[in-house]
Amino acid sequence: MNKRDFLKGMILFFPAGGLLEMAANAAAKETAAPEAAGAQPAAMGAPGAGGYNGEKHYYGMGIEIDKCIGCSRCVEACKAENDVPQEPFYFRTWIERYVITKDHGVIVESVNVKGKAAKETPQEDRDVIRTFFVPKLCNHCIHPPCVQVCPVGATFSTKDGAVLVDKERCVGCRYCIQACPYGARYLHPKTRTADKCTFCYHRVVKGLLPACVEVCPTQARIFGDLKSKASRLTRFYRMNKIHVLKPALNTEPKVYYAGLDGEVR
Repeated sequence: MNKRDFLKGMILFFPAGGLLEMAANAAAKETAAPEAAGAQPAAMGAPGAGGYNGEKHYYGMGIEIDKCIGCSRCVEACKAENDVPQEPFYFRTWIERYVITKDHGVIVESVNVKGKAAKETPQEDRDVIRTFFVPKLCNHCIHPPCVQVCPVGATFSTKDGAVLVDKERCVGCRYCIQACPYGARYLHPKTRTADKCTFCYHRVVKGLLPACVEVCPTQARIFGDLKSKASRLTRFYRMNKIHVLKPALNTEPKVYYAGLDGEVR
């Protein structure tokens, strides 16, 4: 082994070398990519693709806390529709149960993680002031931190309000996963790329509702076009006192909650 081969092996061995290699791969992909971050592939609904024009829409989701019964049909439908791994720690959407106790305690547990079901809450009923369910998902922020940190432009915002991931460009660096303040992303164990809720974009561009909205038995989830005055979401937004998660971060989420308790984070 000559000196050059030895040095190359050392670079690949150390983590710093791994970062350099990742940066080199990213640069190569960036060179090959036709457009910078913010591009919208034709298959994802660019103007003219299949008659769908993303510029005419601006999507968001509303959630009525009082209507959610924690049945998890939305979670199951999302996994089936989007090929989300069945392991109980991969979710594009999930439900949290909040328990508020008399001593001002707040207990948060995932309804969808095995062994953490709501019925297993140890508090006595007499100590509990109220309980409620909070569905969560990617907030498709207007100012998404995940888009800002992606080194290769794989995460991008569409003109119709969705935040998507181009799996062909994603290098699996996890920067977006760490940057998301809502914990809405995970690394897919098979593709080794970032994965998250897309508002079921493949359905939306065909005029269909997201799978989680379609199966909700109480209509706690409302999906719609904020550019349309006739949209259910527009009416929901106008008729309710709206809250978003972590408003102080100024990410401007487009998942709007009605009846959200101040204890929810």
